[in-house]
Amino acid sequence: MKVLSSLRSRMFLASALLAVLCIGMAIYLVSMRVTEEAERTLEREIIATGAQVDQLRADRTQLFMLMARLIADLPKLKATIDTNDPTTVADVAVGYQRQLSASLFLLTNQRGEVLYAAGGSPRAGEIAAHQPAVRDALAGLESLSLLPQPKGILQVVTVPVRLDQPVPSVLGTVSAGFLLDDALAAQLKKITGSDIAFGMDGQILAATLPREDYPALAERLHTSGISRVELASGEYEVLPQPLSAAASRSPSSGPVALILRSRTLQLQALFAINRDLGAAAVLAVLLATILSFAVARTITRPLAAITSVMRDVAATGDLTQKIAVRHGNRWDDEDARLLATTLNTLTDSVARFQREMSQKERLTALGRLSTVIAHEIRNPLMIIKGSLHTLRRRDVTVEAMREAVADIDEEVARLNRIVNEVLDFARPISFELTAVDLNALCRESATAAQASGAGPVIELNLDSSIASLMTDPERLRSALVNMLVNARHAAGGHGPEGTVTLCTGRAGRRARIVVADTGVGIAPADLAHVFDPYFTTKRGGTGLGLPIAKNIVEGLGGTIQVSSAPGRGTEITIELPLQTGTLPREHVDSTAGRTGPAVHAT
Repeated sequence: MKVLSSLRSRMFLASALLAVLCIGMAIYLVSMRVTEEAERTLEREIIATGAQVDQLRADRTQLFMLMARLIADLPKLKATIDTNDPTTVADVAVGYQRQLSASLFLLTNQRGEVLYAAGGSPRAGEIAAHQPAVRDALAGLESLSLLPQPKGILQVVTVPVRLDQPVPSVLGTVSAGFLLDDALAAQLKKITGSDIAFGMDGQILAATLPREDYPALAERLHTSGISRVELASGEYEVLPQPLSAAASRSPSSGPVALILRSRTLQLQALFAINRDLGAAAVLAVLLATILSFAVARTITRPLAAITSVMRDVAATGDLTQKIAVRHGNRWDDEDARLLATTLNTLTDSVARFQREMSQKERLTALGRLSTVIAHEIRNPLMIIKGSLHTLRRRDVTVEAMREAVADIDEEVARLNRIVNEVLDFARPISFELTAVDLNALCRESATAAQASGAGPVIELNLDSSIASLMTDPERLRSALVNMLVNARHAAGGHGPEGTVTLCTGRAGRRARIVVADTGVGIAPADLAHVFDPYFTTKRGGTGLGLPIAKNIVEGLGGTIQVSSAPGRGTEITIELPLQTGTLPREHVDSTAGRTGPAVHAT
């Protein structure tokens, strides 16, 4: 995958993925712990509310029991009950009922007959009088009973009315009750914060919830422990709380209080927490992603600069390019700085080795030069010797003298050319750099090449975007003229249709010069030796033209390549840096040496 092909992408994706996984796992664990803790808190609150409701009911029962005892112990009430007259009893009992604020107030005689009943449903007094609690009170026992009512559960305390003198006896009973209804449930909800429902005999009689929820709540009357119920208003946790010992033994029929806590409201609070956690996670992931990208960039940016320079070196073969090492940068990387310094040292060493090898090659070539010089100089010397022999003759004519002198002059010029070419190839070239219009230089070279003799006209295709070039114009012109003359000879030998073109253009940060012809081309076996000294296929050639041109181009910091196909022609491509500031020191004249900008690794 191209996305994973670079070190920066892999580092960024790995660190970002690690951040997302860590943050996501942390948020998930926090959310799970918060949810579990909320569930446990909900259960604790329900249990605590159940205990609180039971305690409040017990306190109220105890209060009513105490009040009933006090009323039953009053002499006035005893005297009234002893009359066994309902009218007389009613005159006294109505005041006690008001003081007690009881939902039910009941007085019976010693036979269990109702003397006074007020509160509750119309038949509540009669029903309460026939409860075992009245019989127990007539037997001298205090008791508690719970009676179902249309709007709640009536909790009744019954105490005996005792007469100690002259003979201990029970004159009757006093019953006082309070109603577990919607009002009491609402009061308990204010105190506990939980919804309350009262049920008995499989029915919900009072609750703080709407009546449409009663059927679903009735199903929970016969259960035990905390359970979950789905109501119209949401999901609730339910805890049945028996209101009597009988209800504890038989939950299906005894009075039960249901303690309810809204799980939906709890989940809404958790949703808000999870939403905030999610927002924090998104922000953390975003910050982690930005930080990952910044860290990846700080690590790979110096490497990218180094890689860019090395890519250019690999593409052009120019070992003079340097990686600038910056100190004190905010994102300074010690490893990248060490790598850049090492590569600079390595390229300097390789460039120096190449120069030394080039010098050794030239010296080796000079060793082979002895045979070439012997061959090239022998013929001119023999001709000069013969001409001198002619001149020493006494009967030499003027015409013969002129021919001998002309031969001597021609052979001396030939020897001088041979010596100059050998010296140009053997010794280091001194360059004088100056800003030159490359296109104008190419036009001048084409004009000089066409003046050398018959051949095809050189066609120019020059790039006007190349303004100027720092180079040695004379050295570069001599190399171009040499290549153009060779191209014209090759194209001229191919017939009248042969052509020669000279083109300029750009190749990245370098200028490109192309000399192409449609001549006979070069055989594949000979193409690998075109830059070898003294290798030539042209009659009368010395084999030093292209090697000298190669020395000039490489001395100017450029590269030269030859491609050819037999019968189709030859193409020579020269690439030169647009700013020649990286020439080897021994190739730059002391009065014209310059250095160009280096590539910075940041």
